[in-house]
Amino acid sequence: MKQINSSRDLAVNGAEPAFSEPLHVGLPTVGDRELFLHYTEEILDRQWLTNNGPLVQTLEQRIAEYHDVSHCVAMCSGTVSLEIAIRALQLQGEVIIPSYTFVATAHALHWQAITPVFADIDPRTHNLDPDAVRRMITPRTTGIIGVHLWGRPAPVDELQAIADEHNLKLMFDAAHAFGASQGGTRIGSFGSCEILSFHATKFFHTLEGGAVLTNDDELAEAMRLMRNFGFCGVDNVIHPGTNGKMNEISAAMGLANLQSIEHVIEHNRHIYHAYRRSLEGVASVRLLEYDENETNNYQYIVLEVDEKSGVARDEIVAALQAENVLARRYFWPGCHRLKPYLELYPNAGRFLVNSEKVSDRVIVMPTGPAMDEQKVDAVISVIRVLTGG
Repeated sequence: MKQINSSRDLAVNGAEPAFSEPLHVGLPTVGDRELFLHYTEEILDRQWLTNNGPLVQTLEQRIAEYHDVSHCVAMCSGTVSLEIAIRALQLQGEVIIPSYTFVATAHALHWQAITPVFADIDPRTHNLDPDAVRRMITPRTTGIIGVHLWGRPAPVDELQAIADEHNLKLMFDAAHAFGASQGGTRIGSFGSCEILSFHATKFFHTLEGGAVLTNDDELAEAMRLMRNFGFCGVDNVIHPGTNGKMNEISAAMGLANLQSIEHVIEHNRHIYHAYRRSLEGVASVRLLEYDENETNNYQYIVLEVDEKSGVARDEIVAALQAENVLARRYFWPGCHRLKPYLELYPNAGRFLVNSEKVSDRVIVMPTGPAMDEQKVDAVISVIRVLTGG
């Protein structure tokens, strides 16, 4: 690992990269490997590979307990979880969401012939701005999907008040927010339901998977039917459905990772504070901070480049990547500027000023098991040299 002290030392100027191996955003975490292999042997011996197997049921129970909710309905992906929850809530017409989110939030609606209507965000939090949500409500609006971006909860009370006032359904995309809390209450209890992603890039994953958390018994029962073609029993189909089931191998990885989750979160917290210390005095870059009075998973290290900085965000990203620091521009350029939605709403940017500004300034930095304090300091030294901080 090379020390960078001046612009001459940067790889963009012909020097060797600072890191011989790339540092990633979302490098997969593997918890208790031996436990995972033990579960795998059990699965093969049992020959029950899918169709609501015992490990899926155990994982659902433990995740529900972890979030203090009545139901966890495990599925094959976070996107399918979104789609099934949307259908179970009988959303139609128009549904308000942020544009500054992963495109799956919009696709889950559009795929089902529901119009996603993009509302602007609060530039301080990157979450939905309740006033912007109010401005986008029309007679065709049936729901709101808030996103707990970066694992920092959306304004749940304000959004619930708007939903109640206008008789709208409210649900949350909580893909980033496993274990996070708002006002001391862990996510899973807000709105009608909340959707988790267990993709391999998440700090808690099941290789691939997702789930819906809810306290609504009827909603949970409907989603359990819908994820398995509507079957109730061996040959009795009582509800329209699809194949959204989680398999046993995915559940085994989830159970192994759940065993180690507090250790992973503590490492994430340690790396977050290392970035926070290392960034002191770098005036042109702001670290998006977590509320230490709440429960956090510290999964994302999010930097925002000051618009007055003499160095553009993309220049910083390019310099980092040249050093084998694979920082990312999340969620650039915003859903409304992606081809499917740009064609639908060519003028949406007029209403999404904050979303566009934030998406043009954010950098997500490497974290996870490969990072330590020394690597954090080396990574930030690249930004210091570029910005003169």
